[in-house]
This record gives sequence, structure tokens and C-alpha cells, in this order.
Amino acid sequence: MEKTQNRQRHEFYIRELDCAEEILQLRKLLEKHPGIEELDFDVLNARMIVVCDPIDLTPAGIVRLVQTIGMHASLGGQPPEEDQSWWMRQGRSLTTFLSGLFLLAGFGSSYTESELSVFSIALYGISLVCGGWFVVPKAWTALRGFRADMNLLMTVAVFGAMLLGELFEAAMVIFLFSIALLLEHWSIGRARRAIARLMELSPNTARCRDSATGELIEQPVESVALGSVILVHPGEKIPLDGRVISGISSVNEAPISGESVPVTKETGANVFAGTINEDGVLEIEVTAELQETALSQMIHLVQEAQSGRSPSEQWIEQFARVYTPSMMAFSLFLMLIPPLAFQASWGEWFYRGLVVLVVSCPCALVISTPVSIVSALTAAARNGVLIKGGRFLEAAAKIKSIALDKTGTITSGRPVVQQLIALNGHSERDLLERAAGLEQPSSHPLAQAIMRYAEDQEIQPKEVDEYKVFSGMGAEGIIDGELFWIGSHRFLHDRIEEPEDLHRLAVSLEDAGHSVVAVGNADYVLGLISLADEIREGIPEIIHNLKSQGIDHIEMLTGDNEETAKMISELAGIEHFSAELLPEEKLRKVELLRKEFHSVAMIGDGVNDAPAMAASDLGIAMGAIGTDTAIETADVALMSDDLTKVAWLISHARRTLAIIRQNTAFALGLKAIFVILTLFGKATLWMAIAADTGASLLVIFNALRLLRIR
Repeated sequence: MEKTQNRQRHEFYIRELDCAEEILQLRKLLEKHPGIEELDFDVLNARMIVVCDPIDLTPAGIVRLVQTIGMHASLGGQPPEEDQSWWMRQGRSLTTFLSGLFLLAGFGSSYTESELSVFSIALYGISLVCGGWFVVPKAWTALRGFRADMNLLMTVAVFGAMLLGELFEAAMVIFLFSIALLLEHWSIGRARRAIARLMELSPNTARCRDSATGELIEQPVESVALGSVILVHPGEKIPLDGRVISGISSVNEAPISGESVPVTKETGANVFAGTINEDGVLEIEVTAELQETALSQMIHLVQEAQSGRSPSEQWIEQFARVYTPSMMAFSLFLMLIPPLAFQASWGEWFYRGLVVLVVSCPCALVISTPVSIVSALTAAARNGVLIKGGRFLEAAAKIKSIALDKTGTITSGRPVVQQLIALNGHSERDLLERAAGLEQPSSHPLAQAIMRYAEDQEIQPKEVDEYKVFSGMGAEGIIDGELFWIGSHRFLHDRIEEPEDLHRLAVSLEDAGHSVVAVGNADYVLGLISLADEIREGIPEIIHNLKSQGIDHIEMLTGDNEETAKMISELAGIEHFSAELLPEEKLRKVELLRKEFHSVAMIGDGVNDAPAMAASDLGIAMGAIGTDTAIETADVALMSDDLTKVAWLISHARRTLAIIRQNTAFALGLKAIFVILTLFGKATLWMAIAADTGASLLVIFNALRLLRIR
């Protein structure tokens, strides 16, 4: 529970919360109640999240309010013990099975009879009781609250058929409706299990080294303290986030980042819970407790994302509020007007009105959108893309313009040696040996880049004596009895008189966006080393793919100078760029793009680009694995530094939106067809409910296809 001033946040477990119908009822009950400030729902876990003022409304008061509409709430967001019983888990399946069994028995016993026998009536009666076991109580609650939900529609249709003596059709209607509800529960359960599998990525225990004795002790991950040392053998999952203090191994980070290529981990590298140690023993110092690991945050975000309703879900809810009572009124019209106005048969038009009641059941329409959204969010999380809710998923589908930060997004974010230019009779090896020797003590990014390059070229740094640093400029030292120096172009000016041709060469490199490091002695320059932040592999192809997906405008935003920005944009295949931008200028640029293209995504590191991300329709953070700030800042977090996932995200979002539209069109189209058939007397009750159940089944399976997307 969190408390800020007078606001308190509470989570409730709602036993009956299994579809949008219950959400509508709870919203209608609570949204306008004094004290309620925020209201969200997690259908998968049957949770209701309430932010309220405790002065106006206490948790006990909320529980009592929920009870007035026939639902049961318990504080804490977890089901009470009685709800975990066998009957609560399997009762719906059992009653549906028994309803179908007795329906079949009743049909078999009456098949050759002209009139129903007492035995057949009894069998149909048992079928009706079993099928209506979970339906009729909800219908009664809806009736008491003057609400027209699908349970009430079905119950009225069943009692109407019984009044007409159509016991077979009445039993068939309630049985098929029970199947529809069972399918709904099954689909929600499958999506819930998909998220549960995310939780299973991390092992339950960790092998800890005792600080006093050095012995290894197996203990639950939740009890492992920060700073503890854990041991992970090849083939095992890493139980907690940490830093490698001993060992070297390849680690498969696909469970979190979605990247299938293993990453080499050695001393000092960060590792994450749920990833798989492949081929070496690692000793890891724990840097995050269980609830703070990157995996835990990812799971938490996926669960929280289901609470935020997408525009499609909001539209369906608003539509259902008008649609259901309208169809009930139309059904009543059919029952009364033709007999009263045109002397038509009361029995026939009463029956047709009942068929319209059954057809109007919004089950398929209501369930398809949330199942689609949940399936899409879960599939995205499996692929290393965290989306903070359905509305951001739909926003991704509508993106027409993309703004990208340069450093750490288009480029790798660290300098790399581009050229070695040896001068005055020296070889590249001479130049690199002395440069590496002089840079070895430094932690500057350019120095580290030169050291990495020397290591890759298997060059051993020269021994340096009397080492001296000139802050912000360079360094000097004695190598083989001679004084050598290393530093910036400006430092070169301070050491010796620079030849004109050397100056032109250095300036041309700087104009191309390179950082220039000079190495020399008291008499001349041994050579120049140019370094630049290189673009990520495959960036031109990624930009091309984004354009082919219908993105109208892609623009790079950077604080770097014009020449550097121009060079990087040309290498990346980006036609538009804006350079020398401060964070507030990036924000204004994004606002201009929104005005021109109406929908813009901002891709950055989630920290420096936070203002621009906030101004965009969709903020996307790169490489968010292990970065709390990036995950918190963005609407979408890419767990790896892989820009290809942006194109995948847009494609996935559009596919999700297409499935939602397919489901909505199919559900409404089928209902329209059956209304027309009913008006011409060509539809029966059991045909209508079979079609409605079939529609529910088809839209659910269509939505669950999103879970299989890689």
C-alpha cells in the first residue's frame, strides 16, 4: 500500500471479475463515488486497483459497496483460501459438462416421443440447473441493479423458451452459453499462464557462498541479501541480477532481451536474473534483491500494462453500454408490435424476440479486445519489448514519424579507432605501441578506445616512466629514455609548431566528425589517431525497413556539431537531421513533428531524452535491460540495444490492431446476419446461441494467435 498525502492505493481481489461486463458494473458503481480518485482493473489476476481518500472511503467501505452488486472483494489482491478450492477452480467445467450430458440424455429419451415424458422433462431440468448454476445468480444481481448484461439476456431467453414449452432449446441455449463462458475463462487462463511462464524464468533458489566459512549454501532467492556472492554452473539460470567477480562464460540473455546470440561475460560484467549461463562457472555479487531485478520489473510492467485500457477497449465498453439495452428494447419491440399492430402470432413473435435476445449477447465482442491486447503485450515481452499498456500498443500502430537520438541509439555510444596515420618515418605499430603505453593509466573514453584497439591488434603497450597528466589536454612520459606526449589537437599546438599540411589533415578529420589524438616527441609528430562513435551494425537496413512500413519521416536529433551529425546521418541513410540541440530544443522539435505528422515516436536512452519522449506520442527507450530510469521514462522499453525491434514493434502493433478489427467486424457482422434471419423466421434459439458461441471461440483463437508471434 502506498500513501501520498491523503491518497491511498489498495488492491482488491474480485472473485467474479472475469470479463469486461464485471468491469463495467464496478466502474458504474465506484467511479462517481466520493473519495475514489483512480480505478484500474487487471482481469487476468481478478484484481481491482483503487486510489482513494481514506477520509471519504475506507477499504472496508469498498468491500461493502462491491457486495451490494453481488460480487465479493477481499483486500490484498490475492484470492482467499476458499477461492482456491477444487470447486472454485473446476466447478464451472463440471457444471458445463453435466449440463451437456443431461441435455444429450434428454434429447435421446425424447427423440421418438411426440410429447415429453416426465423423465425427459427431468433430464432437461437437470441440464438447465447445471448450465445456469453460475449464470442465474449474476442475472439476478443485474436485475436488482437495473442492468442489462449478457447473463440477464441469456436467462430471460431461457425462461422465455421454457414458457413456450421449448425445453430442448432452453437447455441448449444455457449449455452453449456455459460453453462460451468456459471458453472465456480458458482464454484468460491461457494468457495468465503465459505471464506466469515469465515468472518461471528465474530459479527459486540460489547457491550462496558463506562469507565466514566459504561453504556453498542453497537458499531461497527472496532471502538472498545485497552483496551476497552466488555461484552459477554451466547450464543453470542466473537467479538474481549481479556483477561477475570471477569466471568467464557465455550468457544467453534471450529470456529478457529477446536476443538469441549469447553474450560473453567476464569479471566486472553485469548479469541478469532469468538469463542462462552456458559454458563456464561464474561467481556473481548480487546487486539487486528479487523484487528489484530487471526480470521482476519486466513482469510487473506486463501485469500493470493490462490495467490501462486501450482506445479499442474503451470504444467497446462505451458501445456495449448502448448496444445491450438497445437490443433488449428491439427484442421487446418484436415481441409486442407485430402482434398488436398486425395481428401476428404472439407465440411466433415472442420466440423471434427471444432469438434476438440471444443474438444480442455481446460476449464475443467484449472478450476479443482484452484477450488480443493481453496476448500482444505478453508476446512483446517474450521478444524483449516492454509495452506499458494497450494504448501504447495502439499508438505504435499509428506512428507516421520517428525521431531518433544519435548517441547510444544510432551509434554504439562509445568511440572507436577509425584511422592510424603514421608520420615522419614511423610505422603504425610504432604509433600504437607508444599511444597505448601513454593511455594505459587513463580512464578517458578515448584512451580506453585506443587500448581496446591495441588489444585487438595484439600490440603490447610500451613501458612508460615519469608519467604526467595534463588535465583535459593529454599526458606525457619517458619511453625508452625519450620523452613522448599524447593529446588533443590543441595539445599538439602547445607542444610543437604544427606543419601546415598536418593542420589541414587534422582539421579535415575533425570536420568529418572524428576526434583527433596526436602522438609526438619534442621534435615532431609521430602520427595521428582518429576516433569516432560508429553507427550500429545494420542501421541503414533498419532505416530502410522503417520507411518501407509507411513511416513518412525519420529524423535524427543530436547535440553534436553539424558536421558530425551530417556524417552519421549519411552513413545511417537518414535524410533529415537536426544538430547542436539542447534537451529543451529536442522537445520543441518533437512538438513540431507532432503538428506536421500527427503521430511521432521518440527513440532515445530514456534519461537524457526524457523531455522529448514525454512530448511524443510514443517514447521508446533503447537498451533498458538493467536500467530502472529507462524503463520508468519510456512508454516502450527495448530490453536490448537492437533497433530492429522498433520495426518489429510497429508491425506487431499493426497486426494486433488488425486482429481487433477483424474480431469486432466478425462479431457484429454475424449478429446482423442473424437479426435479419430472425426477422424472416429462419433462425432458431439454439442456432443463434451456437453461432454466438462459435463467434466467441473464433475471436478468442484469433486473438491468441498473437501469443505465438516471434
